[in-house]
Order: sequence, then C-alpha cells, then structure tokens
Amino acid sequence: MNRIFVDADGCPVVKIAVNLAKEFQVPITLVKNHAHVLQDEYAEVVTVDTTIDSADFYIVNHLSKGDIVITQDQGLAAMCLGRGAVPINQNGLVMDDSNIDGMLSSRHINRKLRSKGIYASKAKKRDQSKDKDFESALRRLLKEE
Repeated sequence: MNRIFVDADGCPVVKIAVNLAKEFQVPITLVKNHAHVLQDEYAEVVTVDTTIDSADFYIVNHLSKGDIVITQDQGLAAMCLGRGAVPINQNGLVMDDSNIDGMLSSRHINRKLRSKGIYASKAKKRDQSKDKDFESALRRLLKEE
C-alpha cells in the first residue's frame, strides 16, 4: 500500500483516517471541493472544483495499485477496484469483486425509486459503533501491508 485517499466531502471518518495514517506513517490525501473547509498538518489536502464527480476523477487519476480509498460512493469504489486499489467505506466495509456488483445494483434500483418519488429508506443517525468498525477495518488493512 502506497497511500490513502479520502473522498472527504461529507466523510465522517476523516479524523480517524488521518490519525491511523500518522500512526502507520502512511501518506494520506484528502480530496474535497471548494465548498468544504478542511485543513490538517499531516495530510495533503487537495481542493477540486464543485462539478459533479470532480473529487472522484481526481482520486482515480492519481491512485496507484494497492492504495486505500475511503469513500461512500460505490461508483468510485468500482473504478478504484478496476485500478487495483482497495476501497473501504465509512462503516468499515471493504469493497471487492465479491460485493461490488450487488452494491451497484442496489444503488441503481434506489436511484430509480428516488426518481419516482419513492424512498427506500431514510439514513439513520451515525453512532460511535460505526466509527469503531471503520477504525478496526482500516487498521487491519494497514497491518496487512
């Protein structure tokens, strides 16, 4: 593993990711758009424009095989898998060839339902157990290298 990239717009685990990157002495790049303010002394912070998928395309165009990408976006995760990177979401789910197709299918179905005014579920408030799950999963990935 060379580096960690974070799709940082609205990502609830940026601080955890940066702390683990420091602990394991791994470079980390936080990619955000102009609408978000984010600073860190350890992390490289890259600001992209606010057009749709700008952060996603920056990440895909700059990652290397074996990099870790933290994202909530399954579309970005699929592109990262195609480049040999390891995507993980904010809840600690490592996305891979065994689960990405199902996730993309669910995403497509939910998008179609939303376009018809039907909402499959409401997002629940994030609890600390999700942060702990994420931290454990990212720690495992960092130890594997």
